[in-house]
Amino acid sequence: MRMKDVRKMDRDEKLKKLRELEMELLKLRTKKRSGAGLENPMAIRNIKRDIARIKLALREEGYET
Repeated sequence: MRMKDVRKMDRDEKLKKLRELEMELLKLRTKKRSGAGLENPMAIRNIKRDIARIKLALREEGYET
C-alpha cells in the first residue's frame, strides 16, 4: 500500500483498514509464536509499515488514534 493510496481514502476507510491490519498482524504474530512457519516472513514487517502509514495519514488530518 502506497502513501498516496492511503491519502485518497476517507477517514472511515482508513479506520476500517487499520482495524483489519491490526487483526492480521495479531494473527501472524500468534502463528509465528506457535512455531508454525510463516509463508511470507516479510508479511509482519509490511503490515507494520502499512499500519504506520495509515496512522500518519490520520494524524495529518488531525485525528487522534
